Amino acid sequence: MVSRQIDDAWQRIESWLARNAPATSANLSPGASEAEIERLQESLGVRLPVGLRALWSRRAGVGPDPMPGFMPGECVLMPFDVVRRTYESKMRLRQGDEEAQRRTGGTEEITVWRPSWIPFASIGADAVAGLCVDAETGRIWYWCEYAERSVQFESLTDFLEEMADVLEVPLLAEEAGVGLMHGFLVWGVPQDAAERAAWEPLAG
Repeated sequence: MVSRQIDDAWQRIESWLARNAPATSANLSPGASEAEIERLQESLGVRLPVGLRALWSRRAGVGPDPMPGFMPGECVLMPFDVVRRTYESKMRLRQGDEEAQRRTGGTEEITVWRPSWIPFASIGADAVAGLCVDAETGRIWYWCEYAERSVQFESLTDFLEEMADVLEVPLLAEEAGVGLMHGFLVWGVPQDAAERAAWEPLAG
């Protein structure tokens, strides 16, 4: 059921990109094989959610060329090497907090990162902020290099369906500040003046 919902939502997104944002469409990486997804799961040591596996089987990140954020939150899909590197980095931070807690006898919840959080989308190439799926609850969390953590969507299905809805409904696109620039879909009005001059809102 979840896999079908993810497939349906992503197909709506890809169809829209092919018609309206060919540069973004061309920069999407091919889907991962089942073996590649299994290897990623093994390296992370966390059972990957069905919905995330379905998404990655369609598209396993983006290519190496820089591109604007084309998803809600101004994110792009993360390639597997970035997923792995980000997860390992965040878990090292958590382990540092756990060690400090053992030394001090603290009992407060460690919120810098949870083992069940699987990053899948990043803001910027350096992946200092982005979105992750909680493998236990299915919720989508925002994370950044600072302490800010917050739930953004109740599920990956909600995230992708909302993205598809915004692309298909001009009024929603206008409210979200979504536009096009040099053939790329851009989620949010660019801050750079030159990019902003080239950016055109979807709503026209």
